[in-house]
Amino acid sequence: MAETTDHDEQVSRDEAADLVQELAQEIRSEGPAEVRVGNKLLTLSPPPELEYGIEVEERSPMLGGPREKITVTLEWKLETES
Repeated sequence: MAETTDHDEQVSRDEAADLVQELAQEIRSEGPAEVRVGNKLLTLSPPPELEYGIEVEERSPMLGGPREKITVTLEWKLETES
């Protein structure tokens, strides 16, 4: 069973940069990464190598107004203990 936790909020550019930087510091550190999603703190176990993806969407004004969106994806398989 997959479990998803998500959170959206309106923040300033500086706040958005701080949140991304905080996530980067957790991923960069060795051992478990503590990731805050809204008011919940999740402990994740990223390995030394992981999959990285980035997607940029530029929406036309004809589709409800001009918008831009960046989605960054980090994905990895968990090590199974024997």
